[in-house]
Amino acid sequence: METATTSSARYARGSVILHWLIALLIVLNFVAAWISEDMPKEQAAQVMGNHKAFGITILILTVLRVIWRLMHTAPPLAETLAAWEVALSKVTHLLLYVLMLAIPLSGWLMHSAYTGGGPVSLFGVIGFPGWPFAQDKDLAHTFGEGHEVMATAMLVLLALHVAGALKHRIIDKDPDALKRMSLRS
Repeated sequence: METATTSSARYARGSVILHWLIALLIVLNFVAAWISEDMPKEQAAQVMGNHKAFGITILILTVLRVIWRLMHTAPPLAETLAAWEVALSKVTHLLLYVLMLAIPLSGWLMHSAYTGGGPVSLFGVIGFPGWPFAQDKDLAHTFGEGHEVMATAMLVLLALHVAGALKHRIIDKDPDALKRMSLRS
């Protein structure tokens, strides 16, 4: 197990698993939000129920990932990176972490304001408690607007993140660029 006192060219296995699991859930959540817009109301409500459950799951996994990251040192960046690339990488990753926390949090707050503090159903298994709000549709709308703005920012940052990884692999011809976060050993 990699600890804060060791380093390698790859992320620790836990980091890799959390990265790809959160990434998959984020993609599923975007798809759910988009497809629900054209569905009949009852069907859309079911899809959005899953969207909310995935959002709470993303929030929990991101908190775990932050804790994991504080306990495990990231592998060093390639020495061939320009200073602007290092700075852009650090800012992009920081903003991604902030949004992985803020987007589901704003969705949870929106749900709580809309339902008057009602729980979020996690796939019909448990009710994740809502925030103690009185029902307030104006407040729910405000949280919803923030949720959408941050989701749009997330799409831009995800595109930048993927473009950076592909740039290092394809343009810079760095054969190890994608191995840092690979599930393969």
